[in-house]
Amino acid sequence: MAELDLSLFGDEHVRRYRETDGEVGYLWNGAPCLVLTTTRKSGDPRDTALIFGQDGDAYLLVASKGGAPDHPWWYRDLAARPAVELQVRDDRFPAVARTASAEEKARLWPTMTAVWPSYDDYQANTDRDIPVVIIERAG
Repeated sequence: MAELDLSLFGDEHVRRYRETDGEVGYLWNGAPCLVLTTTRKSGDPRDTALIFGQDGDAYLLVASKGGAPDHPWWYRDLAARPAVELQVRDDRFPAVARTASAEEKARLWPTMTAVWPSYDDYQANTDRDIPVVIIERAG
């Protein structure tokens, strides 16, 4: 893979995505991104820009944290409180998240590695089973 363009990353990625309704930040290093809003233990919202895929109407996320040994904070947030908000370009909506079952993950993993091939490397570099998250519109 070519060297990553990290000019948009973290809070700056979220800020630019929000202020441009995804005109800036929807595509990041060739991959589509959305903004996920989770709820912290304190009750405060927390935003992150993440690469996503789709399975029908469902949105898919990979809780890779680059292959780190622990889950990313956003995954821990949504595992505790599955009611989330997504922004995909200019569309913001409430949604419900859940971790894919082992069978679902086996089916969905190739969808996500087609979007971001490095997920295979991340999984190979950790003993942690990297979760795939399925998010569907609420209601």
